[in-house]
Amino acid sequence: MTKILIDNGHIIDPANHIDDSGCVCIADGKILQVVSRPADFTPDETIDAKGHIVCPGFVDLSVRLREPGHGQKGGIKSETQAALSAGVTSLCLPPDTKPCIDTPAVVEYIKDKAEAAGYPNVYSIGALTQRLDGTELSSMFALKQAGCIAVSNAHSALGSLLILRRAMEYASSHDLLLMYRANDASLSGKGCAHEGAVASRYGLPGIPAAAESIALAQCLELAHLTGCRIHISQISCKQSVIKIQQAKKYGLNVSADVAIHQLHLTENDVIPFDSHYHVIPPFRSEEDCHYLRDGLANGTIDAICSDHQPHDLDAKLGAFPETEPGIASLESLLSLTLDMAQQHRVDLTHALASLTQKPAEILGLNAGALTPGFAADVCIFDPKQVWEVNEHTWHSAGRNTPFWGQTLTGRVTHTLQGGRLTYQWRHR
Repeated sequence: MTKILIDNGHIIDPANHIDDSGCVCIADGKILQVVSRPADFTPDETIDAKGHIVCPGFVDLSVRLREPGHGQKGGIKSETQAALSAGVTSLCLPPDTKPCIDTPAVVEYIKDKAEAAGYPNVYSIGALTQRLDGTELSSMFALKQAGCIAVSNAHSALGSLLILRRAMEYASSHDLLLMYRANDASLSGKGCAHEGAVASRYGLPGIPAAAESIALAQCLELAHLTGCRIHISQISCKQSVIKIQQAKKYGLNVSADVAIHQLHLTENDVIPFDSHYHVIPPFRSEEDCHYLRDGLANGTIDAICSDHQPHDLDAKLGAFPETEPGIASLESLLSLTLDMAQQHRVDLTHALASLTQKPAEILGLNAGALTPGFAADVCIFDPKQVWEVNEHTWHSAGRNTPFWGQTLTGRVTHTLQGGRLTYQWRHR
């Protein structure tokens, strides 16, 4: 393996409390030493990181790769390339593929495709119920043996609270993390926007914040009952932040993440006939967004994810409620995180921890840190690089982002995965 020296960079490694200028030495695909350079280290390759920040590669808790089953929207090859261009060196794949991730055979298929694409760090999340139909539990132990890092029912509803309880008991008995998207389907119905003034003004079917907070409250009660380790995915409202804060205060084993776009956009930003703003959970009120930012700053919310969902053109054509929800968001992840940190006085080290150290700890991975002996997954970015979101700077097959054509600040210039230089910024 090549010996690589990343020199002259500003190193930020939250896991190891490093915020210093210096170098990162890589040998045999692993981190050898950080900040200072061993006297006998002779690199085969040197990357000059002057004016740049060097940090651990990002760990993303929710990335749809659209394979298997949705090849017209993207694939493992295109979306992992987008991930590398975004500094994401490890990612979680939710189970709502087609077929869904409810058998070891699907896990093996994804693993083989990821290896062939040159991106080995795809971590499958197993289906909580067979076919994600919400009624019959999957073979969670077999999925764990096949390599699933957690279990979830993605956006699909569970048939009853008893199913959720049994799933927690099963997951807990095998020390499996249960990832839960809090949503009461009977309350959210066929809604497509936050139940509020904007939805009322334009006649859009609304989803009340209570659809999330009520489902979350039930989940937390069952977690207390079963002792299951749970992670709440993509929260969006004030009451959810308060409930998670209370649960943590009283010692419940719970963590949570928020999608990066939920920290930037609210119902007031939604252009009602532009389906690029159609996301689930929907963009909520200014107050909800304020609580999400505060929750991230004070540690109630542990991690930021991209919640990357690429779509083809057809999926976003039609009336707003009839289009498919989701944003292609990997490549705007860093820029939006830096902007959020600057605008809302979140310490940069803390913000980067939510992309690196915290998600790695949630998943129990030896990642998200520049610890000697760990795989050399490294992100180098220029925090002042201004770039436009367009076809020349975008790698994902999905162009469905409300930020298309906008100018963002902060760009990944190099990504190393396992000591290999897998991405280098070139304006195409």
